[in-house]
Amino acid sequence: METVYTTVSSKGQLVIPAEMREELGIEPGTRVAIRRDGQDLILSPLTKEAARLIISRLRGITAGGPSMTDDLIAERRADDLKAGW
Repeated sequence: METVYTTVSSKGQLVIPAEMREELGIEPGTRVAIRRDGQDLILSPLTKEAARLIISRLRGITAGGPSMTDDLIAERRADDLKAGW
């Protein structure tokens, strides 16, 4: 793991070295997730490739579970019956 030292500006900004930005695909406007692990801050770029990977890992995660749409329709029908519709 490579360590680079930088200084935080008066506005709370810091510079990610150009070589690291290029290697990680960080461009102007790239969102960055910041996690805290004790006294450490972990920065993770949310590039298009990372977003695709996250989406592909989540795809199908709710397959086979209860249908919220079916539950909502049943609830609405019960409400209609109570209201005398």
